[in-house]
Amino acid sequence: MTHAPFIPPDDFDPLHRMPTWVSTMKCETPEAASFSAGAALCSLHLALNHASVPQVLLRDRLALRAAETCLAISGRSERAGQLRDEVHLLHAGDQPGPAGAIYLQWRQATARRISIASLHKAMPQVAADDIALWLGKGKNDDPIVRASAVLETVLAATPYEENVALILADTVLAQALGWPFILPFFANGLKPRDLRKTGPELTLACHHAVGVAATLALRQATDLSRRAARLHAIVPKLRAKAARKAIEVFLSRDAVSPSVSLGSLMSDRAARRLCDRLVELGVVQELTGRSTFRLYGL
Repeated sequence: MTHAPFIPPDDFDPLHRMPTWVSTMKCETPEAASFSAGAALCSLHLALNHASVPQVLLRDRLALRAAETCLAISGRSERAGQLRDEVHLLHAGDQPGPAGAIYLQWRQATARRISIASLHKAMPQVAADDIALWLGKGKNDDPIVRASAVLETVLAATPYEENVALILADTVLAQALGWPFILPFFANGLKPRDLRKTGPELTLACHHAVGVAATLALRQATDLSRRAARLHAIVPKLRAKAARKAIEVFLSRDAVSPSVSLGSLMSDRAARRLCDRLVELGVVQELTGRSTFRLYGL
């Protein structure tokens, strides 16, 4: 059975594109890098205020990428598929392995509104007093300069906890921008060798990283906005009673397990049938390529 391709409605408003000059600008001086990073953040900020962007899903997908980066820095080889399996197939009471634990830290840090308590809950290995002390560093500085200082300080204090340092640097930047939630920037923009830099060199690398990560986030936001519009458009075709609630799950998670994620809404059989129907309609992807223990997502 075939279905007509999705045609955006007349009032479908595509998101702002990152200006070409932002990504092509040569940022060889701190001033140029700062200007470019600010322009990238401005474009992203406008997009994040767009009603079509599934904000929770965007943060969750960027958290997956950030976790991959942190694991690569620490010498581990787990990739997105393995991390999804470790976390999204967990049942209540199950504990993930070391790689899954890193991914969970990023998911929890980006899912909750910024506070000392929420950060400590996501990273219980770090004392709440230390988190408060680090986040208070250099409050009058330029946002990226301040984030760079926090990154350097935390890396010096916890040299084998790169994820902690990167999450707290993202927290400082989000607070300075007035965002209530963390959006992964530095893990998605810095190179592993950048984490060995200090002082002005690290600050310059952080400015570059923000430009790279903001461009990535805007591209991801645009893609998810379009996918979310397609998903909303087919809701009237779904017969399952809990279909609308299931759709909200897809709009808030990078990966969905029929039995684990939708188990509270419908039976396993109904959940699998719904996921297969969404794949058939072309609005959801099966992410694993397996015949069992499948995961689905936008």
